Amino acid sequence: MNEINLDAVKHYLLALQDDICAKLSFVDGSPFVEDRWDRPEGGGGRSRVLENGAVIEKGGVNFSHVFGDQLPPSASAHRPELAGRRWQAMGVSLVIHPRNPYAPTSHANVRFFVAEKEGEAPVWWFGGGFDLTPYYGNEDDVRLWHHTARDACIPFGEDVYPRFKKWCDDYFFLRHRNEARGVGGLFFDDYSQGGFDNAFALMQSIGNAYIRAYQPILEARKDTPYGEREREFQLYRRGRYVEFNLVYDRGTLFGLQSGGRTESILMSLPPMVSWRYDWQPEPDSPEAGLYQHYLPARDWL
Repeated sequence: MNEINLDAVKHYLLALQDDICAKLSFVDGSPFVEDRWDRPEGGGGRSRVLENGAVIEKGGVNFSHVFGDQLPPSASAHRPELAGRRWQAMGVSLVIHPRNPYAPTSHANVRFFVAEKEGEAPVWWFGGGFDLTPYYGNEDDVRLWHHTARDACIPFGEDVYPRFKKWCDDYFFLRHRNEARGVGGLFFDDYSQGGFDNAFALMQSIGNAYIRAYQPILEARKDTPYGEREREFQLYRRGRYVEFNLVYDRGTLFGLQSGGRTESILMSLPPMVSWRYDWQPEPDSPEAGLYQHYLPARDWL
């Protein structure tokens, strides 16, 4: 097994945050505002937020590096061998909520975790991925998204993309609604296959692919004309995003239970959202098309 290099991971993640923020700022025309924070239990991070931009209604790109002596129950419940170990976690996590309903919301994160105990080998892994949440589906956008995801995985084996794609479809699924959050992408966790160097290279490939996939989609859809109907549907569908992040998202639960900074953890939530009681789209409408054609899991390649 290759030796763990924490400094290399941290250097990459900080550079990734810089690159993504620069490219999204270019599209929007406004800068991200940076907020550096410390965590009393150990570590900290830098959050970057863009609100009320011309293109991005709310976007956050967060870097964190936190550590401690005892993991929260949510982290050690499915990995009992981690109990009693010192731990470190670092990553970049982002969510972009565009203003235009025809521009999809996007989410990405890449992260590294290690737990150590004297006299024993460290337990470590990488995780992350990216996924797309359109309100009005566009086949060209979704195919570009998935082709870019597939290309990021190809150097690591033909089985990686289909495995991570299915993992994403299964993970970003609202069981209480029996529907997907969006059109998927990639999701992986607990990844240490091939040793540190190989697993780190996979995480970098996926991290770098996010902005290559999302920037052209955002640029293509940001000026599409829309009206009150589209805006109302966007706000309604954003409710699903909130439901998933507060009920199911492992990163949100880990952050809150490990004493992370609440504002940074919840920066993924949209600025405006609505719920309607037992609302259904009109048959054969563009809104119905999202449910019929885009949300069911399918092969987009």
